[in-house]
Amino acid sequence: MAASSFLWHYATILLAVMYCFLPRSTSSLNLEDPNVCSHWESYSVTVQESYAHPFDQIYYTSCSDILNWFKCTRHRVSYRTAYRRGEKTMYRRKSQCCPGFYESREMCVPHCAEKCVHGRCVAPSTCQCEPGWGGPDCSSACDSNHWGPHCSNRCQCQNSALCNPITGACICQPGYRGWRCEEVCEAGTYGNGCQQKCLCQNGAACHHVTGECKCSPGYTGAFCEDLCPPGKHGQQCEERCPCQNGGVCHHVTGECSCPAGWMGTVCGQPCPEGRFGRNCSQECQCHNGGMCVSSSGQCLCSPGYTGERCQEECPVGTFGVSCRQTCRCENGAKCYHISGACLCEPGYTGEMCEVRLCPEGHYGLKCDKRCPCHAENTRSCHPMSGECSCQPGWSGTYCNETCTPGFFGESCQQVCQCQNGADCHSVTGECICAPGFKGSDCSTACPSGTHGINCSATCGCKNGAQCSSVDGACSCKAGWHGVHCSINCPSGTWGLGCNLTCMCGNGGACNALNGQCTCAPGWRGERCDLHCQDGTYGMDCRERCDCSHADGCHPSTGYCRCLAGWTGPYLHSILMSDL
Repeated sequence: MAASSFLWHYATILLAVMYCFLPRSTSSLNLEDPNVCSHWESYSVTVQESYAHPFDQIYYTSCSDILNWFKCTRHRVSYRTAYRRGEKTMYRRKSQCCPGFYESREMCVPHCAEKCVHGRCVAPSTCQCEPGWGGPDCSSACDSNHWGPHCSNRCQCQNSALCNPITGACICQPGYRGWRCEEVCEAGTYGNGCQQKCLCQNGAACHHVTGECKCSPGYTGAFCEDLCPPGKHGQQCEERCPCQNGGVCHHVTGECSCPAGWMGTVCGQPCPEGRFGRNCSQECQCHNGGMCVSSSGQCLCSPGYTGERCQEECPVGTFGVSCRQTCRCENGAKCYHISGACLCEPGYTGEMCEVRLCPEGHYGLKCDKRCPCHAENTRSCHPMSGECSCQPGWSGTYCNETCTPGFFGESCQQVCQCQNGADCHSVTGECICAPGFKGSDCSTACPSGTHGINCSATCGCKNGAQCSSVDGACSCKAGWHGVHCSINCPSGTWGLGCNLTCMCGNGGACNALNGQCTCAPGWRGERCDLHCQDGTYGMDCRERCDCSHADGCHPSTGYCRCLAGWTGPYLHSILMSDL
């Protein structure tokens, strides 16, 4: 019993010692984390253990053998407590991250061998991608037909629209709108977001993508602002106009609008005779066989006629088409306005009436009378009446008078064009200029410094005087006189023609130009009628008297007026008699 009690006590001590040396778990993992796993593990510890150490104990007792009356030696096994080192195998529960996880801040987080580029690791080797990305490591962007996490959603966009890889929202191409980009831009808009306004004109529609204008029939240009060019019409101005003879087709329908003088569907028919104007709606008004131009209605007159409606015969002396031909009939004969045939006056014959029936210098039925005309001034006398036909520059019954001033030429009927009182030559009309003028029509005055007929004389005026371009007379300037304005005005006179009298007094002289007075020494004022003021003298009283012991100075000379008892130019000396 004693041995058993000892062993139990020993075991209790040993367990206590072992507990003191048992390693504790140092893990900081959150044990509630579902990704934390645990297991038992063995480990060895070195312990100081006690044990009952046996030893042989010798003791003495009474011998039972009577022969050995002394004490007998006895042996027994005894135990005592001893200590020793030993290895102890222990077991403990260990917590660690489950396979595929690793410890991070008291938590077990999943481990992905490849880094999740656009996402996060949510399970061992498993990435959860951000919207718009896919692939094992979330490094692949969604294609144009997918969106969302792992690009698992299919895009619903139409008309080549792109969808947002994150939200799936459609990004419409220019020209489209709507949640799925299924609709084109509203009329009048185009481009990105249908925000741009169409600029097309004349009812044209614009392309919903580019804004390009699709013109209505009959229009062209970048904005359909122009009509089709001449000769074109219809859609895109591609149809050719069929109009002829200058006809213009409608830019839309192609219908021909004919110019004046033409008619028909394609303006191929001229107006019928007697009609003109647009659609040949007007009636010609030409007379005497005249024809009218079908476009304007202008009359084309028959030979011998003229006027707006061909209602007049050609003027005397002309004939033929448009009266452009000149009659060659002589001696006052008239020509037929159509053919130009001469209708001779009595006393003449021949094709152009150039033959006199009477010899020169005679007239009458029997050519027995003599012409009364001045022969040298006469062209001819009428063989029947004896009337004189004068040479150019002559007039009168017998051609004995020159032309009236202002007229010249044939029968003195032409008017002279000369100016400034000039006369003209009675035959040629050449101007004969009056003195002071020159030029073909005598309209130019003589240049400065010249005068006379044809401005041939030189002026002799002096001192800036003006010379008359007619007779060279000099107009003197103020202060001068004489034929050539070379003489100053006489003393006491001034002004133009030296006709004004100087008003300067007390020996003052006046300016010959303006009459202004220049006073003699000692005088002042506009008319030199005032003495110099006390203390002044000389010209214009500009000098100051320098006198002492005096009653002023002389206004002209400046000599001092000495007081009694003083002498000298400045009165600095006392009279000797007063010493």
